[in-house]
Amino acid sequence: MRILFWGTPAYAVPTLEALAGAGHELVGVVTQPDRRRGRGGALVPSPVKARTLEIAAARGRAIPVVTPQRIRREPDTQRQLADLGAEISVVVAFGQLLPPEVLVQPPYGSWNGHGSLLPRWRGAAPIQWALLSGDTSTGVGIMAMEAGLDTGPVLLERSLAIGLCENAAELATRLASLTATLMLEALPRIAAAGPGPEQERLARLQVQPQASEGVTLARLLTKDDREIDWNRTALEIHRQVMGLYPDAQTRWGERRLKLLATEPLVERLADGLSPEAAELSRRSWRRAEPGTVLEAVKGMGLVLATGGCPLLLRRAQLEGKAAVEGEALRQQLG
Repeated sequence: MRILFWGTPAYAVPTLEALAGAGHELVGVVTQPDRRRGRGGALVPSPVKARTLEIAAARGRAIPVVTPQRIRREPDTQRQLADLGAEISVVVAFGQLLPPEVLVQPPYGSWNGHGSLLPRWRGAAPIQWALLSGDTSTGVGIMAMEAGLDTGPVLLERSLAIGLCENAAELATRLASLTATLMLEALPRIAAAGPGPEQERLARLQVQPQASEGVTLARLLTKDDREIDWNRTALEIHRQVMGLYPDAQTRWGERRLKLLATEPLVERLADGLSPEAAELSRRSWRRAEPGTVLEAVKGMGLVLATGGCPLLLRRAQLEGKAAVEGEALRQQLG
């Protein structure tokens, strides 16, 4: 099929690669504008743009890359995209809402690969909120796009379990791969259903409307979300570390400390912990001021007091230092 691909972060790259590798024609790629990064403020392309340029170079032909600031407010850009003659739009983590004028352009519709089991976690940060909320499973849905925020009917959906100690980057890698797989499964079905009026196409595809109950919104995260409150329980803090990876942080003396890997020493969760953390969870720990060190465990890290059970800090990064774990962490902070 002639595909117009919309995507920005690394999460979208596996789907881009899968579409190109399966022989589909990429008539264009729409991504967020280059952003200034690093101390020098150099302009850096999005992961999707960078990978598109590599694919185009390997094939010896250009792939148009369009970088709108706000696609909803750029009619000239909308006309430019229509002129590309795409049969279908495939959207994975683009980062802007597409206006109705754009959604209806391709005759086979506009389809989104979304990283949650809709209607749970509609919005910008579904992976982070699934972890922050302690969900034990999540998944990917291939959704027919409409004007609302992730409200369209679902064509394909597949779930996967979330590990207790799985962080946002690790879960995103698995979900990105699943998104690519499901999109390749969906395209032949969409093509077989043929073009035509939207409602007729969707009826032929037998898409499933989202349930009206269980809707949750995955709002954008803020700086305040990153700050650890040691009066919370070990499990709540652990979920924050996993969900906000690598940005959950606290004060350590006069410096900022990023928490990168933790395990909640909760005995009922022992089956989801590492063997050594499971053993620690069975010990009786003294009560102490939340956020203080209870013990520096050789080869493992630090056991910290919380508002509930203790928390094992296994990997962290002190401001101005490299990330360390295990024995190095114990020596640096203990």
